[in-house]
Amino acid sequence: MPGGLRRNWPDRSWNMVIPNKTDKEGNGKMKRILLIILNILVMALCLPAYAMLGVAGGEMLQVMDYRRQIKGHKDKGNLVFARAAAEKRELTADERKEVDAVNAQIDTVDEEMAQFMRMNRISDEMLRTYNPNLPDPQRALEQTQKEKRAAFFNYMRHGLAGMTQEQRGILGEQRALVENTAGLYLIPEDLEAEIYRGLPQVNILRQLARIRQTTRDKVSKRSLTEVSVGWGKLETGSTITESTPTPSKDYIYAEDLYGLVKIGEDELMDGDDILAAIIADSLRVAIANEEAKQFVIGTGHSFSKPDGVTLDTTVISTYTDLDTADTMVPDDLLDLEYTLPGQYRNGASFLMASLTALQVRKVKATNGPYLWTPSPMVGQPQGFDGYPVYTSEDVIVPASGNVDRSIVGIFGNWKLGYMIVDRMGISIQRLNELYAEAGLVGFKVHFRVGGGVIRSDAFRALDNNT
Repeated sequence: MPGGLRRNWPDRSWNMVIPNKTDKEGNGKMKRILLIILNILVMALCLPAYAMLGVAGGEMLQVMDYRRQIKGHKDKGNLVFARAAAEKRELTADERKEVDAVNAQIDTVDEEMAQFMRMNRISDEMLRTYNPNLPDPQRALEQTQKEKRAAFFNYMRHGLAGMTQEQRGILGEQRALVENTAGLYLIPEDLEAEIYRGLPQVNILRQLARIRQTTRDKVSKRSLTEVSVGWGKLETGSTITESTPTPSKDYIYAEDLYGLVKIGEDELMDGDDILAAIIADSLRVAIANEEAKQFVIGTGHSFSKPDGVTLDTTVISTYTDLDTADTMVPDDLLDLEYTLPGQYRNGASFLMASLTALQVRKVKATNGPYLWTPSPMVGQPQGFDGYPVYTSEDVIVPASGNVDRSIVGIFGNWKLGYMIVDRMGISIQRLNELYAEAGLVGFKVHFRVGGGVIRSDAFRALDNNT
């Protein structure tokens, strides 16, 4: 057993240990070889745990630095003991003071290391299996994302002709996996996330509906007819209320939405962050406006569009008529409100055109006050009878003369009744010369999104009664 300083728990003191020569001979070399092999096997099994536990390589390296400091102090103390052992004498008073100072330094660093490990959730097991010579998964991932981002923005500015062979290879690894879309490349994940974060600011329905992300072309929506239940105990003769759930299966498809972004040549030379902001702002406004329209009046997968709630056959089959055609009054909204099953009213809201909302808002009670509930602050929805009122210019206005559609209002629970499907992976293609004369560079963008009613009973429609 090697000599030197050794921690003696729990009094946290350090004492000299007399070397044992037999430990340096015989099986010592074989033990070291076996320990090395065992350490390699354990590290191979435990390395993925570092990434799962979210411990960055920098944090592990900090712990290693603490341990190096402790080793340095121990080596300093060991020299004192070795000198006394060589001279076959006890420690002098000054030497004991020196050893006490070393012990105090070790205690200080050890306490700092223990606190750091607690804060970063680093266990002793992770330290035993950590190998600083192996690559850090988190650092490798960050480096890969950095390289992809640099390659993408170089492609945006100069096209494939201005890229190195290495950058083409990086960009080629993330080519959009869609048939017949040669030349389209996926935008970086962080830029895609920024676009998705901005969509609900423009499209209010994204704040209300259920959203599901997928990597497939379609998502199955399964439903059952309502199940009957009954009270009682079987042992006293009560019978179970019979019901026959009828399963149905349908799909919400991720439809293809294409857009065109034109960016000035000077703007393309801006920094990566500025260029990313330009792309994100342009895309999220255009995408949000178009998808919001189709979530309301989309004609479905047969026309390569989402299914709009105002055209859902089951929803509009349970409509309520306006009392007077071409005119909406508060009583119409109250009638609509109470046709919705009670279990869906908590979280429900109204949806109508802005002009329709204005028409209802102007109605006053007999004693003068308006029946409409004003918004407490800018940006918050108006209210009617305690429920939020949202507006969409894609819902028709009464007396608009529209002969194709007649639904002038929707009351329902979007979170329970409507699903938006985002197929991840926005791809882009640079159009090098199409707008060159105007000093612009065009970019064709491919975005995939779908939507559809998943629970028709969560909505009720208000018809113009024409």
